[in-house]
Amino acid sequence: MNQHIGLLTRDTVAVILAGGKGSRLKQLTADRAKPGLPFGGKYKIIDFTLSNCMNSGIRRVDVLTQYKSSELLDHIQKSWSHMPWELGEYVNIVPAQQQIDDQWYRGTADAVYQNLRKLRKEECKYVLILGGDHIYKMDYSRMLREHAKHNSDISIASIPVDSQCASSFGVLNISVDMKIIQFQEKPKVPAEIPDQPGKSLASMGVYIFNFAILEKLLVEDANLAESLHDFGYNIIPKAIVDYHVSAYIFDSEGCADVQAYWKDVGTIDQYFEANLDLVKIDPELNLYDKHWPIYSFQQQLPGAKFIFNDEDCRGQAIDSVVCAGCIISGATVINSLLSTCVKIEKHSYLSHCIILPNTRIGEHCNLYNLVLAEDCILPDDIRIGFDYEIDSKYFEISENGVRLVTQDMINSYVKAERQ
Repeated sequence: MNQHIGLLTRDTVAVILAGGKGSRLKQLTADRAKPGLPFGGKYKIIDFTLSNCMNSGIRRVDVLTQYKSSELLDHIQKSWSHMPWELGEYVNIVPAQQQIDDQWYRGTADAVYQNLRKLRKEECKYVLILGGDHIYKMDYSRMLREHAKHNSDISIASIPVDSQCASSFGVLNISVDMKIIQFQEKPKVPAEIPDQPGKSLASMGVYIFNFAILEKLLVEDANLAESLHDFGYNIIPKAIVDYHVSAYIFDSEGCADVQAYWKDVGTIDQYFEANLDLVKIDPELNLYDKHWPIYSFQQQLPGAKFIFNDEDCRGQAIDSVVCAGCIISGATVINSLLSTCVKIEKHSYLSHCIILPNTRIGEHCNLYNLVLAEDCILPDDIRIGFDYEIDSKYFEISENGVRLVTQDMINSYVKAERQ
């Protein structure tokens, strides 16, 4: 069985679509693609997809980029350039190059279409299409095995979600033999799973195509002027009419050795909640799993440091994650995640906060329920998270009341409040 899986993975090339804007994350993605956004203190979002590839035995990976990709490209070069190309293993960055005429990528399907020539050279049997903007742990080799077992032309990974949230995804209807009989991209009224009221089967944006089928579908779609050139809106709905398209249900059954975890972090609230989950005593996402490690670029940083032990000035972090390079100098941190190289000065108090890398928080600051963006410098005596009326003038506030704070916002706040 393991030998069979090895043959399947060696016959597979993964294509990661990493050009997404992530506009629902507001200012967090104003200057970078969503896959390059920090997560979990020391990772980037794309590290989870790339780590899944490595752990699954998929060692030929093309990363297609387009939107504000410089930071993402820098990270991939630092983190993933060690692959032995001479052994046919690589993580290859493929920027949008106007391969056809003068057009940039017009959609997810067009991005792959414009790189068909490269895929032909790889002589692969299967193409694994992945998004680079979700947090998840998934063994793709299991899905490949099911794809081959059922002689499918296309397989789509799916997961049950609450129907009220399903409008953000592609929604599947399946027959008893797991064949997809209907696919709707972001429907206003998502179809429910027949035996699970209130639940819908959502696409994870993980597809396996037999290469010959993929090539045919993409060439046909490229010539349709009315097409959006998108897998969800165009390719998949057409394919279920003409080909054997199967659903792969992603859950914990049969996956005891690999945690079945998947989260969409497309909004500020989702991003905040997924990060904050990591500070729990028993977080939903296990990052301590040696069997399925998450790889990333490791900066050479000193360990986290906690200084001062005076009764009214004690450096401490309780129920929190504190990454390397941090200094908590006479401050108190509760239920928060501090990314790399965060410095917090005396008498400051943080609760339910996600602090992104390379930030400095001054003295006597009081912060609650916020995401502090990278490279921010917060001056002394700042109070955020307690007065909706004041905060709403200067900061982005999510539906659930999470404050998003950037340096420009801080500057406006300080200028106005201290005049």
